[in-house]
Amino acid sequence: MTAKLIESTPQPFKRIDIDPITLDIIENALRNARYEMDAVLFRTAMSPGIREQHDEFPMIANVDGKMVVGQFGSFIYGFLEGFDGTVEEGDIFLTTDPYSCNGAVSHANDWLVLLPIFKNGRLLAWSAMFGHMTDVGGKVPGSLPTDATNIFEEGIIVPPIKIYKKGELQEDILNLILHNCRLPHWNLSDFNAIVAACRTAEKRCIEIADRFGDDVFYSAMDELLARNRRAMRQLIMNTVPEEKQYFEDYVCDDGVGMGPYKIACTMWREGEKVHFDFTGTDPQSIGSINFLLNEEMFKMFCGVYMIMVFDPQIMFNDGFYDLMEVHIPDGTLLKPRKPAALSCRTHALGRIFDVLGGLLGQGNPDFLCAAGFSDSPHFMYSGYDKNGEWYQLYQIGFGGIPGKPFGDGPDGHSLWPSFTNVPNEFLEAYFPLRIEIYETVADSGGAGTHRGGNAIRVGYRFLEPGQISIHDDRWLTYPWGVNGGLPGKRSRKILQRKDGTEEILPSKCDRIKVEVDDLLLYETWGGGGWGDPFKRAVEKVEFDVRAGLVSVAGAKRYGVVISDRYEVDQKATTVLRKKMTADRGDTKLFDRGGTIEELKERCLAETGLQPPKKPEFQKWVTIGQR
Repeated sequence: MTAKLIESTPQPFKRIDIDPITLDIIENALRNARYEMDAVLFRTAMSPGIREQHDEFPMIANVDGKMVVGQFGSFIYGFLEGFDGTVEEGDIFLTTDPYSCNGAVSHANDWLVLLPIFKNGRLLAWSAMFGHMTDVGGKVPGSLPTDATNIFEEGIIVPPIKIYKKGELQEDILNLILHNCRLPHWNLSDFNAIVAACRTAEKRCIEIADRFGDDVFYSAMDELLARNRRAMRQLIMNTVPEEKQYFEDYVCDDGVGMGPYKIACTMWREGEKVHFDFTGTDPQSIGSINFLLNEEMFKMFCGVYMIMVFDPQIMFNDGFYDLMEVHIPDGTLLKPRKPAALSCRTHALGRIFDVLGGLLGQGNPDFLCAAGFSDSPHFMYSGYDKNGEWYQLYQIGFGGIPGKPFGDGPDGHSLWPSFTNVPNEFLEAYFPLRIEIYETVADSGGAGTHRGGNAIRVGYRFLEPGQISIHDDRWLTYPWGVNGGLPGKRSRKILQRKDGTEEILPSKCDRIKVEVDDLLLYETWGGGGWGDPFKRAVEKVEFDVRAGLVSVAGAKRYGVVISDRYEVDQKATTVLRKKMTADRGDTKLFDRGGTIEELKERCLAETGLQPPKKPEFQKWVTIGQR
């Protein structure tokens, strides 16, 4: 299936040469339009996930749907391939179904809006944006059930539709969708905000074309894609070896007691093309941790990672995709068959970046990053307050970013670009809870020449009865260190009841009842360390101890002896570092903290949780092929 474009004046654009100054002006105008999309959204959305945390992804694309500016690309390609209908002036499209758009979005909470930009009856460009809705129905508040076994348990699923048809809002369809959500007023506000953001981009693109001419605008977008391709080609040639590189990592469990699940990938270069082959990845899960990874979306992930690690000055867009070949076997964790559950795909999504780090750094260890992009922790709290009003919180937590070749990993930072935390004052004003603890966890970042970022500990005091859901990972496996760096600390969640009893909660759980004055201690994971810890500058370790980022005892992981007065004992440090270096021997390229079997053996003692059981994989065939 492919969409059919309907234009009233379908004459083709002319490709013309553009001088560098004009190109830079148009580039910056498009960048500004992309950020204006964000500004419009943040000022008009209602849900804290979008309004405060910025869980949304805008883009402006050329007539073929290739992102020219934006945050995450590849929406439109998957949509156009999956939509069997017409594209006409005045249409605006909506979809939330990953299976109907080839994974352009990856779970039903993401509402994707696409707006074809017409000028004088001819398609000029596209604007698009998706945002995470706090709730889309389903079996649990938040619509991310950890125990779902198929997508139909996860909320309303909207196939690609025209939510605006030739300029007219299809109100009956929108009302039907909203009727299936627990917070319809939030969904409506967020939907209208996304549409307004896309319309803003439409207006700006037409203004640019009016100023410079349609052919100049078209040619500038084409040249910006070509410029990115040239830069990425050189980056690939310089950094990706022809020899095959293999790496694997694991999602710890599936939320229903089984795991870990392996994600495996082999990378190599042939000429100017880089190949990725995910053969060896485990079959799809019975639970909801499956991630329908669109090949174009993976290329985008890879491009973002390579640019940020090797050359952040490169403008990121979709121009380089023909330089990558991606193979993801059907029926695996990353290419599940419908109706496999997808709502908790965030764990595999985060782990993809760790796998990329392990692959891209092996050929050039000086550029190798540790693990720490490992997850995107979610916390949900809902119920009825004393006035009988429904409250529902969806919040993304932050973890430790990995140590990297050029410095320490940030403490308690977001995996996703441009995300921010929800201010505690906002949470306390709008939800029946109190934030009693908000701090980094000392020593949770892996020791190294460059320290891994520390985890975050948040203490939620509940002021109304309700129920909570927790989504996290890295409780069994460690965020690994590299080039001699040590692994980061694992995550844990402890519920302290008001009667003084404590309960260690799984990293993935729903329907946990809480009462007034219960306290949840929510600790995420730390980033892995980079480089030999015994080569870290002593004064940096001293600063970390004084800042509370490393304890006095934790300083000895770096071979540094610090007194109770926070002063370095230089003589004792020299002796200790010499001894620890000799006892350790050669450093490891990757330090995972042990094999999977060893981690399982230590699991109960170190985490208080039973290790997961060997996975039982789904053997479904796609619906319609039974």
